[in-house]
Amino acid sequence: MKRLLPLLAALLVLASVASLAQRSGRRGGGGWYGESFIPPGARTAREVESHSTGTPVWTNTPGFERDAFTFTRMKRDHRSYNIGRGDWSTDCPDSDLNLSHRLQQMTSMLVDPDGRLLDIDSPELFNYPWIYMVEVGNLVFRDEEVPIMRKYLLNGGFLMADDFWGPNEWDNFEMEMKRVFPEPEYEFKELELAHPLYRMVFPITEKGQVPNVRQGMRSEYDHVTWEREDAREVHHRAITDSKGRIMVLATHNTDNGDGWEHEGLNHYFFKNFSEKYSYPLGINIIVYTMTH
Repeated sequence: MKRLLPLLAALLVLASVASLAQRSGRRGGGGWYGESFIPPGARTAREVESHSTGTPVWTNTPGFERDAFTFTRMKRDHRSYNIGRGDWSTDCPDSDLNLSHRLQQMTSMLVDPDGRLLDIDSPELFNYPWIYMVEVGNLVFRDEEVPIMRKYLLNGGFLMADDFWGPNEWDNFEMEMKRVFPEPEYEFKELELAHPLYRMVFPITEKGQVPNVRQGMRSEYDHVTWEREDAREVHHRAITDSKGRIMVLATHNTDNGDGWEHEGLNHYFFKNFSEKYSYPLGINIIVYTMTH
């Protein structure tokens, strides 16, 4: 793992506040519904054009690159039949860079201003202790990726899985994670609000639901935040190792990525979803996992 021990001393809070289905499309970029286009060969989110209101730019002092937290988005395959909608590039680059910027603002963590786009089988994977997968309702691991994910997670890595809805998408993601961890001791369990993660930087007292930005804007009038009738209840489910360390955290029936991506698009959406739910949870997750 990349050496991140200097971060542990720097985290003073500055704010109170089975591969059974056919696969489709190898990680070249571009969402199924036009969410984003990833230029061929792009290694960072900074190389991708904004698909919302633009992304912040900042720099760090040269020489401290290895001491910075890096938002690392994983490229992966998706199932060819209709489970889930988007692919690995959904919300990129705005979600990656906006959350990274807010993390640097709201804590004293040094944060990489570019982010990283990475294949699971990349030899660089073990340099990044925190990884993110989106739209995992249609995730499928290649056979050769399964032992890599297992080794990564058991050796200190952390995976956040976000933006998937309803029981069918949950069943698919859980099935793929059972290929990584078939043992019963690695079952998903609901993370209770009493867990210290929810008090790490921001006090979180509910598992708030973040819809896509269009539904979020409509919710000012219809009060509907779920994207489908079978996805009304938000779940935060975790897989822990033998010492209780969280290896995987799945935020189900919610779209934190849209909360990060579209913070500047609509004031109501920002106040009621980005500021209220997406950013506090994302920042708490990162700070907690990087210190535990």
